[in-house]
Amino acid sequence: MMPAPPIAASARVAVAATVALTLLELLWELALAPLTPHGSWLALKALPLAVLVPGLARGARRPRQWLSLLLPFYAAEGLVRAFAERGRHATVAATACAVAVTAFVALLRWFGTERRARAVRAGA
Repeated sequence: MMPAPPIAASARVAVAATVALTLLELLWELALAPLTPHGSWLALKALPLAVLVPGLARGARRPRQWLSLLLPFYAAEGLVRAFAERGRHATVAATACAVAVTAFVALLRWFGTERRARAVRAGA
C-alpha cells in the first residue's frame, strides 16, 4: 500500500478559509451585522459552502470545482456591500471578501500543485 501524499499547504489554507467563510457568512446575517434586527434569511447563503466543506476536506475534486465557481460570487458580494454599507456592516463585508479571495487563491494553488504532481508522476 502506497503512503498518502503530503497535503499541500494550499489545501490546508483552502479548507480553513472555506470553513471560516462558511461561519462568517452565517454569523454575518444572524448576529454580526444582520439586515433586520433579529437575523435575516440571507444566512442561507452559507448553505452551499457548508455542503461542500466535507468533500473539500476529503480532497475530492468535484467539490473543489464547484467551490471555484462559487467563491467569486461571495467575494463580489462582500466587495459590493463593503463599499455600499457603513460601519460594522462594511467591516464584516470586507472581511468576508478577503476570506473568499484567500480561499479562491488557495484553491487555485491546490489545483496547480495537483496538476504538477500528476505531470511528475506521468513523466517518471
